[in-house]
Amino acid sequence: MTKFSRRDFLKTSTVAGAGFLVASGNQKKIARASALQSVAVAGVGVGGKGAGDIQQAGLFGKVVALCDVDKGTLASMGENFPDAKRYVDFRDMFAEMGDKFDALTCSTTDHMHTVITAMGLKAKKHCYTQKPLTRTIGEARYLSNLAKAAGVCTQMGNQGSTDDTLRKNAAQYRAGILGEIKEVHVMTNRPIWPQGPNRDMTLEKFSKQIREDDPDIAEDEIAEKKAQIDAALEKVEWDLWLGTAPKREYWPGLYHTFAWRGWWDFGTGALGDMACHNVNMIFKGLELKNPTSVVATSSGHDFNSFPAQSISKFEFPANSWRGPLTFYWYDSSQTPAPELGKKYGFDFEDVNGTFVIGEKGAGYNGTFHAEGGAEIPRLPEEQTDFVLAPTDEKAADADARHKLEWFTAIWEGKPEICWSNFPNHAGPLTETILLGNLAIWTAAEPGKWGEKVEWDAENLIVKNLDSLKTPGVAELVRPKYQPGYENIEV
Repeated sequence: MTKFSRRDFLKTSTVAGAGFLVASGNQKKIARASALQSVAVAGVGVGGKGAGDIQQAGLFGKVVALCDVDKGTLASMGENFPDAKRYVDFRDMFAEMGDKFDALTCSTTDHMHTVITAMGLKAKKHCYTQKPLTRTIGEARYLSNLAKAAGVCTQMGNQGSTDDTLRKNAAQYRAGILGEIKEVHVMTNRPIWPQGPNRDMTLEKFSKQIREDDPDIAEDEIAEKKAQIDAALEKVEWDLWLGTAPKREYWPGLYHTFAWRGWWDFGTGALGDMACHNVNMIFKGLELKNPTSVVATSSGHDFNSFPAQSISKFEFPANSWRGPLTFYWYDSSQTPAPELGKKYGFDFEDVNGTFVIGEKGAGYNGTFHAEGGAEIPRLPEEQTDFVLAPTDEKAADADARHKLEWFTAIWEGKPEICWSNFPNHAGPLTETILLGNLAIWTAAEPGKWGEKVEWDAENLIVKNLDSLKTPGVAELVRPKYQPGYENIEV
C-alpha cells in the first residue's frame, strides 16, 4: 500500500471526504439572503433532548408539525408552537403533512431512529437525527446510503461537534502532532441510567414478589400499581413507543421516558450513547473507520439489559496516511492504568476524556506531553486544516450552533457543510462504535473477556460468525422489525 504524509492527505482530500471545509481557521459565512427563505420543520420526539432540538430548529425555521407518542409531552410542546399540527404516529404525520415540511428532527429512542429518518430521507427531507444515528450497524449504513442518494442535508445530534477547540484538536492529530499513533483510549462516566441483569418487571412478577414479601398489603399494592399503569397508558401510546421492537409489558419508570437507554431492544448502552460525543474528535482526527476486530469484557448482562460497566478493545488497520492502531473504550468511570498516564505527566481526573499515545508523546484532552511530562507545543494553525462552525446571535450554545450549521447547509444547498452529515461522518462513526456492542453482547459472563468479533467493514459481515458460541450477534448488525415497519430493508 502506498503511504502518504499527513500533509499530502490534507492537500488532496476532498471537502466531503476530509470533513474540513476550508483552510485553516476560516469560519463558514451564512448566506443571509437564503436564510430569509423559511424552512418548514417537523419534529418527531419532542420531549427530553427532542424538546431542545425542535425548539432550536424553530430559531432558524418554521415548525409546522409535532409528533410524540407521549400525549402529555406533545401537548406541552404544542404550547410553544400553537400553529403546528400534532400527531402521535409519525406515519400519519407524513401521510397528511409530507408535502408541507422541508426538514425533520428525529429525537426518539434509538430503536426508532432508522424507520423515522428513512421515511424522511426517501421523501427528500433534510434530517437532523439524534445520536447515536441508529441502534444497529446495518441501519447506520442504510441511512448513510439513503442520505447520499437523496442529496439532502443531514446532521447527527453530537452537538459538541461545533466546539471550536474540538475541531482544532482534531486537526492537530490529523496534522501529526504526535507522529505515528499507537493507542487511543476514550473514557466516560456513563451510564448514569440503570443497567445490569435481572431488571425487567411485569405485573405478574411484581404481584408474586409482593405476595411473598408482605401478603397483608399485597392486594392493595397490586391494585395501586394497576391503577398507576392504566393512568400512564392513557397518556403514552405504548404500542407506538415499542414500534419496531418486540412486544413487552409497560412498567412505570423502567423504559419511558429515559431509562430505555440501558435496554438492548431500545438503546445502545453507554458506548452507543456517549461515544458519539467522546470519540467524535479523535474519530475525525485519525479517521477511525473500518475496524477489523473488537473484543470486550463487562460486569455481566442477561441479553436484555446492558452491563453496568464494560471495556472494549478495537483493532484498526493502517489507512493511506497512518499506521495501524489499537483503540480502547472505558465506561462507568473506568480509566486506563494510572501509570500509563503518569509516564507522560497526566492523571485521569476527567473520566470523560481522550488519551492518545504516539511516537512523539501523548495527548490528553487537548494537551500534548512528551515522555516525562514536558509539554509539546501545538502545531501552528496554518499547518492544520479545519473550519469553525457558523455562528450568529441566535446560536447561544453549541447545541443551537449545531442546528445553525445544519440550516446553513440547507440554505446553501451544501450537505458537506455539516460536520456530522450521515454519509461522511455520522454513519461511519456510528458503525465503528456500535461494533463494540457486538463484542459486549458476547461478554455476558462477569469479569471475563468475551468472544472476539472479526469484522469485514466493507460488507458489514462478522467474518467468524459461524464459530461464535454466543447467539444473536447477527441481529445487532441487521435487526428484525415487528410488523408494520416492513418497508425498511437494512
